[in-house]
Amino acid sequence: MSDVHLLGAADIRSLADRLGVVPTKKLGQNFVHDANTVRKIVNLGGVQPGDEVLEVGPGLGSLTLGLAEADAHVTVIEIDRRLAAELPTTFAGRTRGRKLTVLCADAMDVTELPTQPTRLIANLPYNVSVPVLLHLLEHFPSLNSGVVMVQAEVGHRLAAEPGSKVYGSPSIKASWYGQWKVVGTVSRQVFWPVPNVDSVLVGFERWPAEMGRAAKDPATETLRKRVFELVDAAFGQRRKMLRQSLALPFLSSERAIRALEMATIDPTLRGEQLGIGAYMRLASIDTSALG
Repeated sequence: MSDVHLLGAADIRSLADRLGVVPTKKLGQNFVHDANTVRKIVNLGGVQPGDEVLEVGPGLGSLTLGLAEADAHVTVIEIDRRLAAELPTTFAGRTRGRKLTVLCADAMDVTELPTQPTRLIANLPYNVSVPVLLHLLEHFPSLNSGVVMVQAEVGHRLAAEPGSKVYGSPSIKASWYGQWKVVGTVSRQVFWPVPNVDSVLVGFERWPAEMGRAAKDPATETLRKRVFELVDAAFGQRRKMLRQSLALPFLSSERAIRALEMATIDPTLRGEQLGIGAYMRLASIDTSALG
């Protein structure tokens, strides 16, 4: 029998009442109160004893305790000061000898951690899930894999392939870092308050170092920024052909056409028809050779 006691619906309500916490849409607060869902997330994330895990937005601690039950060492980032202050007490009262590190901060401002987490397991605030994901993957290359719970629409977009209806800028930027796929669904009824959107679990595996995207070095970072610039331009004018939408980053449509041809990309294609590899080829073009 586990020596970790997970939170149930009554525990969540009791904690929230005692702290005077009223869940807000601004902070994307929807607290999970179902132990089976918590264990499902932890299992799908492949969490092993001794793993260094990063969790964003732990709230009242439901998933945090699930990670402790798997014997992981957990570092959490929580923006709400009341929740961040209470979490160590909840954790200590429901676990025995487990390790927890709490940072009270906006995840978008965090660029250093006291640990080197290898997994990201989180119920991300739905209003900022994509920016937070991209920020964490950029700044913490030690994050090799993970599972995150996000709004269904966002999750399917992250895992989308070129040409699909939901493929977009987040799909390509996420694929810079690794492979993504939807690995599960989550009922609305496991949250308090019950959200008005559906949720999915999205898993990712970071590309191996030899793919040229895992190492955070100056050359790789320059290429990433150029790829993201081209992606933003292509999707900023999504209905236009690449020869038109990329005119600004290449300084003219004529130069854009030459760059596309050098990268073996048809200038009449649109941004959503290209995968990450094509954008990388295009970003690698020596612009001084375009005339």
